[in-house]
Amino acid sequence: MTLPDRRIARRIPTWGAVAPLLGFRRPVWNRVDRRLAQALSVKDLARIARRTTPRSVFDYVHGAAEDELSIARARRAFASVEFEPRVLHDVAEVDTSTTILGSPASFPLIMAPTGFTRMMQHEGEIAVARAAARAGVPYTLSTMGTTSPAELQQAVPAGTNWFQLYLWKDRDGTRQLIDEARRAGYDTLVLTVDTPVAGNRLRDARNGLTIPPTLNLKTMWDMAWHPSWWFNVLTTDPIEFASLRSFDGTVAELVAKMFDPSLRLEDLAWLREEWSGKLVVKGIQSVADAQRVVDAGADALVVSNHGGRQLDRAPTPLRLLPDVAAAVGDRAEIFLDTGILSGADVLAAVGLGADACMVGRAYLYGLMAGGERGVDRMLQIMRHEAVRTMQLSGVSTVAELRGRVRLG
Repeated sequence: MTLPDRRIARRIPTWGAVAPLLGFRRPVWNRVDRRLAQALSVKDLARIARRTTPRSVFDYVHGAAEDELSIARARRAFASVEFEPRVLHDVAEVDTSTTILGSPASFPLIMAPTGFTRMMQHEGEIAVARAAARAGVPYTLSTMGTTSPAELQQAVPAGTNWFQLYLWKDRDGTRQLIDEARRAGYDTLVLTVDTPVAGNRLRDARNGLTIPPTLNLKTMWDMAWHPSWWFNVLTTDPIEFASLRSFDGTVAELVAKMFDPSLRLEDLAWLREEWSGKLVVKGIQSVADAQRVVDAGADALVVSNHGGRQLDRAPTPLRLLPDVAAAVGDRAEIFLDTGILSGADVLAAVGLGADACMVGRAYLYGLMAGGERGVDRMLQIMRHEAVRTMQLSGVSTVAELRGRVRLG
């Protein structure tokens, strides 16, 4: 039996046929844009940030307290999440929008308060607030920020800007900060309550981190590897606590002044009387405390262990979230913080009972990697991840995720 001839005809390839296979792209001449184009995830932004930022500054963002168990457990909790996909649903168009404390938001995300932001990258808080405003999500300015409430509000008047507060031992000083935020037009105050004392952050101690950075042999050596960062620090306004410019003392003395280990529930009641706007309490780590702060008048609470930066071995916020939502979710909005590095993480928290999530490290990685454009890139990445997750899960709105997420 003779088999048919199955030889495939050959031809000489032409340039027109080869060129599309070579993957040549138009060159990107701007080095920041070139860096950011390589970032496909927040973890990619973190790797870029590590290359572009001095070690001590990057570690201040990336690190946590003591053995860093709390942050590791928080990330493992997100890794254990399972979505429950539904098929044969129309997901050609999905809607990531929601409302946060009565205001529209394009995505259930809030930019968390972070201190010393201009130390990470010279564009600082204003760059983050501008990116948040473009993305349609709230931004929270820290009391320990390097831009004052009035300066930020003037620079980003169209943003949804919140102000974060510590209740000082000096109540008159606290009242002055509240008045400053009120005069600047802020309508939402975020009270942080998980800092009776500063956490033991070993990376910062080992790196000899100071605010602002000091020049010694170690930092001079680091300068040689990160000349752009140092040039920007040395040629822009000094890094200082913008809301506390009148304070005359060391950073340690300032922290001792700001963090009040005698803080009690009665002090929250005092703040509720002083502040007529919306009040968010950040740092809730038990159902009992969630109930207490809502009873005291909080409009929202943040289930958070401060990004693992305070008490190591603290409760894992994502695992605590469903119980808090069941206890107080009908009386106050619930936000989640700690360990969030993707849009899928945000949706997982929403599915388990959160109204929105707060992120800090994620946007700081973007800021360090590329300034304002880096924060834009981080928000773009998270939203794209969320849209894809929703489509693959068979949901058209974020509200449909409730009850469709499991923790392993």
